[in-house]
Amino acid sequence: MNAPVQHRVVFDFEIDFSNGGGLQGQGFRLDIEGDTIDDDALADYLVRDLRLLMVGEVRILDKRIICEAHKRVGGETG
Repeated sequence: MNAPVQHRVVFDFEIDFSNGGGLQGQGFRLDIEGDTIDDDALADYLVRDLRLLMVGEVRILDKRIICEAHKRVGGETG
């Protein structure tokens, strides 16, 4: 019996905070359900996953989906 294919999204991002400052990430990976995720959903997922507050703009860059085992128990996505 074959294990189901699991997907992760690998991407770069830039986040601007509404009270000033920002955050950048390169080669960041998150487990996802299925084999696709749009940029708006990914931005929301990233902000929730990092538990960020006072987020202004989120830019998703260089996004790609890879087949790779989920790292979290049960493949949680949020």
